[in-house]
Amino acid sequence: MEMFPIFLKIEGRACLVVGAGRVAESKIESLVRCGAKVRVVAPAATQAVREAAQGGAIVWEQRAFQTSDLAGAFLVVAATSSPEVQEEIFLQAQRTGVLCNAVDEPERCDFYYPAVVRRGPLQIAISTSGRFPALAHRLREEMEERFGPEYGAWVEEIGRARSELLAADISPEQRARRLRELSSEEALEEFRRRERQAADVEGIHETGKVYFVGAGPGDPELLTRKAWRILSEAEVVLHDALVAPEILRLAPASAMIYDVGKRCGRKSITQEEIHALLIGQARAGRSVVRLQGGDPLIFGRAGEEIGALREAGIEFEIVPGVTAASAAAAAAQVTLTDRRLASRVIFLSAHRRAGEFDAAWKSLPASGATLAIYMPGGSYEKVAQELRKAGLAADTPCVLVSQASTAGEQIVRTDLASLPSVGEVPAPALLLVGEVTRDQTLEAVGAYRAGAWLASQALSPG
Repeated sequence: MEMFPIFLKIEGRACLVVGAGRVAESKIESLVRCGAKVRVVAPAATQAVREAAQGGAIVWEQRAFQTSDLAGAFLVVAATSSPEVQEEIFLQAQRTGVLCNAVDEPERCDFYYPAVVRRGPLQIAISTSGRFPALAHRLREEMEERFGPEYGAWVEEIGRARSELLAADISPEQRARRLRELSSEEALEEFRRRERQAADVEGIHETGKVYFVGAGPGDPELLTRKAWRILSEAEVVLHDALVAPEILRLAPASAMIYDVGKRCGRKSITQEEIHALLIGQARAGRSVVRLQGGDPLIFGRAGEEIGALREAGIEFEIVPGVTAASAAAAAAQVTLTDRRLASRVIFLSAHRRAGEFDAAWKSLPASGATLAIYMPGGSYEKVAQELRKAGLAADTPCVLVSQASTAGEQIVRTDLASLPSVGEVPAPALLLVGEVTRDQTLEAVGAYRAGAWLASQALSPG
């Protein structure tokens, strides 16, 4: 069946999304971006959806779908994990004349979400009619290379010129000829030349710049003001896998976004490909943000990437962020240094290249230091063994913090002897080890009671 390509105006229209998981997030975001009145129906929702509802961007009704939910809707997106609910939504939408998109089910779709290249008012939509979305996304990446950010400003300019031509008292032939000239490749090159001249006058180099930006532990409010500003002006963003979606949404809609995360056990982009992207986009004159969780200079690949940029002669700047150790300590209410217990903080990674684990941990101090262990892995037995080999006692306290500063934050207090029995917590996780992590609650209560008893004895007669 041949599809009818169309761009819809949905500003102010009622749009329903059933489901509020990760898949639904992008559907909701695209509807909100276009000004739709979005209502979400789902028993549970991701943090991003909850925050959108709290901020008033959408309405979220925390319950199961009812057929009456479709009343007054212009379109519905079914993004649930239940085939039965998906079928119910589609059939009811057919009965009531509501356009329906059932995610990943082409046979239950009246329309498809295309892969879109956005350059201001210019939008290029690519669809495979639901047959092979991955191909559409690959073609979009190619089109993003072909149509740079300058197209947005150019379309704005020639759009204004077209309005003037339509109002001018000239013949239809003259108008048609002038419109062809305005949209020609020669006109685009002339626009680019003027843009370059303007940049030279302002002292801006033709080659772009790379910003290594720390995304912090996950809470957007923990971004520095500088990081927020640079990200909001980015033309290209290369981000790690664990950067929060709500932080990525701070980038302009026209920005090219690349997920270059490296996750254990998953096929991912090579480091050399990341270098090539950074260099290529900067040489194209674009502002490139290399967005990394936490602080870019702590247990990331910034060193290798900085080396590649230096060799290529690309200008770069580093914008530090809140590292995971600080966020984990804040979540657990632990002071990383306490002059009574720890005069040193040691940052370690349990994720090292083969054969380096033992050598890196043999010289650890047995006391007087706080250990901040990044990427402790899913099984903590090896970590506990290595710390015991380094001389730490079995009863050394530790605290495991998962997804610090986010709604999914988890805190597990234990000691080295019991650490191997702790179940895996969601990434990113960080392990703090040392006396500063000992749970002080009971000790504080005991000290308070002892102090109160001594005071009462001092005040009693005789």
